[in-house]
Amino acid sequence: MSENEVSADLIRGHIDTIILKILKRGDNYGYEIVKAISNDSNGDYILKEPSLYSSLKRLEKLGFINAYWGDQSQGGRRKYYTITKEGLSVYQENVMAWNRAKLLIDQLVLEGSEQSE
Repeated sequence: MSENEVSADLIRGHIDTIILKILKRGDNYGYEIVKAISNDSNGDYILKEPSLYSSLKRLEKLGFINAYWGDQSQGGRRKYYTITKEGLSVYQENVMAWNRAKLLIDQLVLEGSEQSE
């Protein structure tokens, strides 16, 4: 693993939050969600389709997103996803939890001078 790569294990627990962030910007469908995640990470992270769709199913079951079929396009009808009010609330809670965890991990892992870099 190069110095710029991040372990997929570190990201795996945050996929739902990452997807909610993308949907917070507006309704979207699978391929475009994967593309947005890749763009947001400058190509350093590519979400695999099985992970995407299992996360979307979980988020929909929990009531954090809704799905609907869009108009037919060149490749057929696309299933779009939209964030719900509950999903937005969970996104905000997860971001706050992430920030708290990041501070704690920095305290536990970094030396004093590294924390301020």
